Amino acid sequence: MREHVDNGQLKQLEKVMRHILFHYHITKENTHDETSKKDWIELFIAAKRIEGCSAKTLVYYRNTIDAMVEYVEKDIVQITTDDIRKYLMDYQNEKGLSKVTVDNIRRIMSSFFAWLEDEDYILKSPVRRIHKIKTTANIKETYSDEALEIMRDNCSEIRDLAMIDLLSSTGMRVGEMVLLDRHDINFADRECVVLGKGDKERVVYFDARTKLHLQEYLESRKDDNPALFVSLKAPYNRLEIGGVEVRLRDLGKKLNISKVHPHKFRRTLATKAIDKGMPIEQLQQLLGHKRIDTTLQYAMVKQSNVKIAHRKYIG
Repeated sequence: MREHVDNGQLKQLEKVMRHILFHYHITKENTHDETSKKDWIELFIAAKRIEGCSAKTLVYYRNTIDAMVEYVEKDIVQITTDDIRKYLMDYQNEKGLSKVTVDNIRRIMSSFFAWLEDEDYILKSPVRRIHKIKTTANIKETYSDEALEIMRDNCSEIRDLAMIDLLSSTGMRVGEMVLLDRHDINFADRECVVLGKGDKERVVYFDARTKLHLQEYLESRKDDNPALFVSLKAPYNRLEIGGVEVRLRDLGKKLNISKVHPHKFRRTLATKAIDKGMPIEQLQQLLGHKRIDTTLQYAMVKQSNVKIAHRKYIG
């Protein structure tokens, strides 16, 4: 009752209950319809699966909730706001996590307990009074035109060149790229359909250079794997996200280009599109974002353009 009464009222309530129940022995009755905390977590994960969350997201949700429950060592119905606050603080200090990561954990906790409240498993979510954690907005890097050309010129494999072109011209996620098959590519219209987050399909477009390099790569293949990108050596398995990340990171180290990562191509495309005047709603659709706020986080306006605009409109 601590969430509903003050300390004075709580002490008085305890005094009255002790007096009334002094001659009684209270035991907990086990019922077959009682739902355990593990069952609640499973039901929550099932609800999120129905909503369209990816397998990777569901694993993250489950691990995050399990870690919190194990730390607090209480039945879920007894977890308080202070318990959650202490867990977030201790977990951040122990792991050295950023504020962004801690806020992601808070959001998962909020989603879980709000679901429990909606389903009438608990009276009130203990996360309600834990507000969004303020984070510092860091300016995320993009590739310069020079860096992109240096990477293209130094690709020793046509496959790697085709991957760089596809990522930089479409802005697709690396997870979407590795799921593509050969027949997904429409060379006539220079487009392809990718399967994005929440199993939602969308059309992305690539330029003429990407078309030529993709065709050259596919013509050089000697395997019959339907995957668009495969490993360089037999048995020519479908390339996975980790393989793409390692390949690009090694290329960046070789060329002394900092922070070469697949997602950086996506951010670069968004920034270029905004700088050249592409409507934000169209960019949102191209990138497959559910919320336009997410698109704005990707599209970092170049400082040089801000300087030019200042001189034009103000100075």
